[in-house]
Amino acid sequence: MSTAAAAPRTGAVLADLLPAGRTRDIALVLGGAVLTGVAAQIAVPVPGSPVPVTGQTFAALLVGTALGARRGFVSLALYALVGMVGVPWFAEGRSGAAFPSFGYVLGMVLAAVVVGELARRGGDRSVLRTAGTMVLGSAVIYAVGVPYLALSTGMPLGAAVTAGLVPFLFGDALKAALAMGVLPAAWKLMGRDR
Repeated sequence: MSTAAAAPRTGAVLADLLPAGRTRDIALVLGGAVLTGVAAQIAVPVPGSPVPVTGQTFAALLVGTALGARRGFVSLALYALVGMVGVPWFAEGRSGAAFPSFGYVLGMVLAAVVVGELARRGGDRSVLRTAGTMVLGSAVIYAVGVPYLALSTGMPLGAAVTAGLVPFLFGDALKAALAMGVLPAAWKLMGRDR
């Protein structure tokens, strides 16, 4: 196989390597929403914070990166909307929008677009690029989630940063490290890592 044949199409994300079609896109969008809902059930309370450590942020960033900006947005928007109308698949079995950590859910929708666009530009093809993509995606989630936490609880922004950002940095580093192994490996497995 020539080098040109092994190179991914310009602007491709992992989902684009699957056989094309509307059925594929629907399945991927639904699967991404369900994966995020299931991952949200991995929740560990953080003392002094109304925000638990969850698997949903990792799932949301993975979904956005693997599906690309458009499908990632639709998948995470579906996750948010279904949870808002009553399916208890947000962290700690919550639903609706009247809880302090809901801003993180909204941030995940936005982050899926950002990491999906970065992935389309090759942001998930190497360990270092994946690290940058995950860090930026996490920053987007916090940029929405922390101010929402402050507004919904009435706590000062500094206290919201202490309760809704600082305790999660180590876990986010672990999630980024996991993504740094998984995403470039998936491209290598497909023989299209450059």
